[in-house]
Amino acid sequence: MGISPEDYMLPAEREIRMLSPEGTLLPAEQQGTGPGHEYPIPSDEVLLEAYERLMVGRRVNDQNTALVRQGRLAVYPSSHGQEACQVAAAMCLEDNDWLFPTYRDTVAVISKGVDPLDVMVSFRGDWHCGYDPKEHKTAAQATPLTTQLLHAVGAAHAAVLRGEDTVVLAMCGDGATSEGDFHEALNFAAVFRLPVVFFVQNNGYAISVPLARQSAAPTLAHKAVGYGMAGERVDGNDLVALMAALRRAVDLARTERIPLLVEAHTYRMQAHTNADDDTRYREREEVKEWAAKDPVLRMETYLRDKGVLDEAAAARVSEHCETVAASLRDAMNADVNPDPLEMFDHVFSEPTQQLREQRDWLAEELAAEAAEGRADQAAKEGAR
Repeated sequence: MGISPEDYMLPAEREIRMLSPEGTLLPAEQQGTGPGHEYPIPSDEVLLEAYERLMVGRRVNDQNTALVRQGRLAVYPSSHGQEACQVAAAMCLEDNDWLFPTYRDTVAVISKGVDPLDVMVSFRGDWHCGYDPKEHKTAAQATPLTTQLLHAVGAAHAAVLRGEDTVVLAMCGDGATSEGDFHEALNFAAVFRLPVVFFVQNNGYAISVPLARQSAAPTLAHKAVGYGMAGERVDGNDLVALMAALRRAVDLARTERIPLLVEAHTYRMQAHTNADDDTRYREREEVKEWAAKDPVLRMETYLRDKGVLDEAAAARVSEHCETVAASLRDAMNADVNPDPLEMFDHVFSEPTQQLREQRDWLAEELAAEAAEGRADQAAKEGAR
C-alpha cells in the first residue's frame, strides 16, 4: 500500500482530454494532466483495435434500432454516442477482471467478447441473460437502477477474501448517482479498500431529468472525495483519453487495492429507449452540438492522420462490422418458439414446492390446450 488516496484524491482541474473534437492530438498543457494525473497514450496497435470495437458498437446500435422499428426487438436502450466509454471499459480489464454493466451497456458486453446474438436475446424477451457470466467475467446487464454496483462490490469483496488478483469495473449513469445503492456501494468499497472502479457515464440526463436537477456537486467525480476515494473526470467522447484514464484506474485498483471513481462526460444521441420522446425535454440544437463531438469521427480522424488507419484497414473494419450486423439481423428475424416451462427452471438451484406445483399446473394447462387443438384439427379434416 505505497500510495494514499489523498495524494491524488481530487480530480484534475480540467477534464482529461487528449483529442480535440476535430480529432487532433492536443498539446500536453491542454490535456488536463499533471502531477498525480499522468496518463500515457496507448499504443497505436491498441488504439486500432479499440477503433474496430468502436465501429462494431456503432453498427450494432444502429442495427438494433432498426430491429426495434421492425418489431423484432421489444425494446432497445441505444448507446449511440456513448460507444467510446463502453469500448474503453471493456478493454481496460484483464482476463480475470469482472465487468458489471447496465441495460445500456450492450456495446461494453460485446467488447468484452460476448457474442452479440447472446446479448440481444434479453431485449427480444427470450431470456434475462443469454450468456454465461462466469465464462465471460461479465455480469448480467442490470435493468433495476444501481443494483449492479452492490453486486460489483460484493464480487470484489469475495475476490479479496479468496486472495484473487481481480479488479471489478462497475458501470452506471449519472442518474444512478442519486440512488441510495450508489452511496452504499461506494461507502463499503472505500471502507474495506476494495479494488473496484466505479465508472459513471454522465450523459446529462436521467431519462428526462437533467444533471442540474440531480446534483449540486462541481462534478460527479468530486463525489468520490466524501467517501475517501479518488475521483477523476474524462472526456467521454475521447477514446484515447478514456483508454488511458481507465487503464490507470484499473492498475491503481489492482496494485493498491483501492476503489476509484471515474466520470466520463458524454451524450446519449438518441432517446432513452424506443418508448421515450426526447424532444419533450431537450432541444435539437443541443443534440446537434454533441453530434459534432462524435467519438467515431474523432477517433477515425486521429488514426488516419497518424497513418495507422489506411484504406485497407478501414475496408477490413467496415466489412467486419457488416458481417456482425448481418448475423445479428438474421438471428433476430428468425422466429423463436419459447418453452413457457423454462421460466421455472432457473429460479432456485433446488425448486421450491410452490414452484413445482405451479410448473405442474402450467404443464397440464398447456397439454390440455394442445390436445384441444389436435381435436379441433381432426374434426376439421373429418368434415372435409
